[in-house]
Amino acid sequence: MSATHATRRAVFLDRDGTLIHDPGYLSDPDGVELLPGVAEGLPALARAGFALVVVTNQSGIARGKYTVEQYESVAGRLDGMLAEHGIELAGSYYCPYHPEGSVEAYAREHEDRKPESGMWRRAAADLGIDLAASWSIGDGERDIVAGKRAGTRGVLLAGGRDKWPLPVLGPYDPDFVARDMREAVLWILKEEGRPLPDAPGAPYPDATTA
Repeated sequence: MSATHATRRAVFLDRDGTLIHDPGYLSDPDGVELLPGVAEGLPALARAGFALVVVTNQSGIARGKYTVEQYESVAGRLDGMLAEHGIELAGSYYCPYHPEGSVEAYAREHEDRKPESGMWRRAAADLGIDLAASWSIGDGERDIVAGKRAGTRGVLLAGGRDKWPLPVLGPYDPDFVARDMREAVLWILKEEGRPLPDAPGAPYPDATTA
């Protein structure tokens, strides 16, 4: 589907530190642990009409910390855990490259490696996504910059982190800084004109009824 006929809206999601706990170079599927707000927030985004797309740098492959097969095992475990909560990803993209890698096949720069926006653009082409109508959520500067370069709006998850302050890079600043996934999802729903819970901690509304 060409970009001019793209009609789907998406939320692009970083993985490590955004969807799951990040112990560093995760290679064991038994270590996959959903972060708070993910199991509740992602279904609300799907009900609001967003395709859910994971976009993740995996420099551990280039650095020899784990293999592609080990990455796929972890990704499969994440898919299974999300499915237990009724969550289906529209796509999942990863970048195994890093210029300082020790594995020759992946030891280089690549247009997919965040903060470049290659994974966003591939997903848009593959899935018919309107990037200008889409969002990006991540816990790092590179996630927001990549999403902005692709044309999406961006929400930074910065709760409990001390690597900021903002602003970051002017035009690449996030549109909103959330403490956690719940707050990020509520912000997006509000910006999209969707109903919100009446009280803090209340269940997400069924956005299909809006």
